[in-house]
Amino acid sequence: MSGLSMKKISEIFRQHHQLGNTYRQIARSLNISASTVSIYIERGKEVGWSWPLPDLSEDELHKILFPDESKTRKKKPVPDWEWVAQELRRKGVTLQLLWREYRQTTPDGLSYGKFCNAFAIYRKSISPVMHQVHKAGEKCFVDYAGMTVPWIDPETGEIHDAQIFIGCLGASQFALIEATATQQLPDWIQSHTRMFEFFGGVPVILVPDNLKSGVTKAHRYDPDINANYQLMGEHYGVAIVPARAIRPKDKAKVENIVGIVERQILAALRDYTFTGIAEINEAIKPLATKLNTKPFQKMKTSRQQLFESIDRPALQPLPVERYQFAEWKKAKVNIDYHFIFDEHFYSVPWKYIHHSVDIRSTVKTVECFYKGNRIVAHAKNNKRYGDTTLEEHMPPSHLAHKHGSSPDRIKRWAEKIGPKTALFIQHMMASRAFPEQAYRACLGLLRLAAQYGEIRLEHACARGLEVGATRYQQIQNMLKNNIENEPMNETKRSPVLRHNNIRGPGYYHCQLTLIRTHRLTP
Repeated sequence: MSGLSMKKISEIFRQHHQLGNTYRQIARSLNISASTVSIYIERGKEVGWSWPLPDLSEDELHKILFPDESKTRKKKPVPDWEWVAQELRRKGVTLQLLWREYRQTTPDGLSYGKFCNAFAIYRKSISPVMHQVHKAGEKCFVDYAGMTVPWIDPETGEIHDAQIFIGCLGASQFALIEATATQQLPDWIQSHTRMFEFFGGVPVILVPDNLKSGVTKAHRYDPDINANYQLMGEHYGVAIVPARAIRPKDKAKVENIVGIVERQILAALRDYTFTGIAEINEAIKPLATKLNTKPFQKMKTSRQQLFESIDRPALQPLPVERYQFAEWKKAKVNIDYHFIFDEHFYSVPWKYIHHSVDIRSTVKTVECFYKGNRIVAHAKNNKRYGDTTLEEHMPPSHLAHKHGSSPDRIKRWAEKIGPKTALFIQHMMASRAFPEQAYRACLGLLRLAAQYGEIRLEHACARGLEVGATRYQQIQNMLKNNIENEPMNETKRSPVLRHNNIRGPGYYHCQLTLIRTHRLTP
């Protein structure tokens, strides 16, 4: 029988002997059963107690009344709670499974309820981050530290603040810590790429804070993920699930490691002078290794050991190719079924003429997406005003003209303006791999007549034929600068500047004569 608390033993005997209350009255007063009152009074009679009782504590009074209870009560063996905590991080492992295994080796052990309660007490006694049990290889938490590290540009003397990126696995708390120049999207994504390579694998879920680089629009239930960040997640096969706004428990793991990094790493570097991001990362590296290999304060293991035994085997493999950061732009497919990216023309299937598309550019490729679906990918070409055209993108009518002349409408329009304009149009088409690639430029050139007049356009085309021009921009520049009628030999010369403050060539001739005369005079 367990002992009564809050001096109830003394109060039972006081009310019985001094006040003369019945067992029911005493039980109602002390919120215990009448049978319990009866047992205590009977045991008191056996040891010869009356009132007042011996001057002893409640525990001592209980031991006198029930001397054999402490001898017969056995302490049930309990499991290694640290081992239980580690096993819970493995996929599919539950407390009930561990309790069953525990009872197989210890049949007289704790009941399932007491087992769970005892483990809950253990969790509260160690690091607060242990309150949430994360499965091996499941989640990775990413964020930037609040503290920055200043560095000085040796060339300009300007002071910059390096941002500190932290990626932490949920089960082992194994962490990557690195400095980056900014928190902008390119640095954000490249830090993720290096983090996955540092782990040697990819988790199932990424949990970022609602940083603008990763989350375009924060929302509790349906946040909008940045398109480039989403593609990075798809490339590595990881789901991006941002932490809910104003829900600190969602990111407790990374916030805990951020605090540790600020206290143990960044504060230790406060008096150092750095001249670049690489220097900062070299200083961080040994301190980060020490953090990962140092045993936990209340556990017999380290982040590195937990990572090797739990997280690493559960991570997904890295893809064959590293993710390449891409630049995104919007464009419109023009009448010649080409879009422009960095002053180069790329073709798409002709059915997308006049449609708005999304362009994704990496170091090697230029991809075109329509309503989220990729419709074409080209090798990147940096030739200014060049064309990259696939024959299968051309409409049937254009394929028929592949080796021939321009459409009749463009020819008739050019002939109305003048023979030189018509001839220049033919030269424009002949300069392209496919005549159709010049259609838009031809239309643009013919429309210059509305702005500058047909006569000036005819003269500009004549001049363009003389100098071997084949581009719309060359004719437009002649008209803008009003030089289409200047003789060829004159335009090659630099313009003569005339100003009252500028001395002519005669002045310098006179000065030279005076100097020579002065030297010859005895």
